[in-house]
Amino acid sequence: MDPYEVILYPLMTESASLMIEQENKLVFIVNLKAAKRDVRKAVEELYEVEVKKVNVLITPKGEKKAFVKLHPDYKAADVAIKLGIL
Repeated sequence: MDPYEVILYPLMTESASLMIEQENKLVFIVNLKAAKRDVRKAVEELYEVEVKKVNVLITPKGEKKAFVKLHPDYKAADVAIKLGIL
């Protein structure tokens, strides 16, 4: 899958901003057909970071939400600033 098809947009809510600061995680809305490995590959390619773990869930609205934990060498806040969400 193309990385631009996998990640639809970053999600910035109050809880997502706490995850960025406290847990080094980013939150994205992703394609429903994307698997965890697709999300990992897309984030690593697009944002030039190393991903430690990916968790996904389907929201009640029918969207797929991905929680991406970055490797400790990378800061989620730096990526969020690049994205313009922090």
